[in-house]
Amino acid sequence: MVLTQVAIAVEGISDRQLQRNIAAASGILAGLVLNKNLISKILRSEIMPESVIYQQILEEGEAKGKAEGKAETIRKLALNLLRIGMSLEQIAQVTELYHVREIAYDKSNECFR
Repeated sequence: MVLTQVAIAVEGISDRQLQRNIAAASGILAGLVLNKNLISKILRSEIMPESVIYQQILEEGEAKGKAEGKAETIRKLALNLLRIGMSLEQIAQVTELYHVREIAYDKSNECFR
C-alpha cells in the first residue's frame, strides 16, 4: 500500500517539524480515500498533533464550534425572550439577531412538529 511506503519515508525524515507536517499532510490526503482507522494504524498519530497543519485545522474547528455554540445560545435566548412576551424589535436589539422573525416563526410552528 502506498500509505505504508509514505509512513516509512516519513519515519526517515530527520527534521522533526518537517516530519510532523508531512505526516499530517499525508494523513489529510489519505483521508480522501481511506478510512480513519486504517490511516491511524499506518501513520503514527502521536506526531501529527505537533504539526502546524494539524494545529491550524484544529484551531479552525474550535473557532467554528465556538461560533456555532454562541449562535445557538443567542437563538435560545431569543426564544426565551419571545416566550416572556418581549417584542421582536426589542429581541433583535438585545441579541443583535436580525432574523428574529424566523425564530418566532419556528417557535410558532413547534406545536405542529
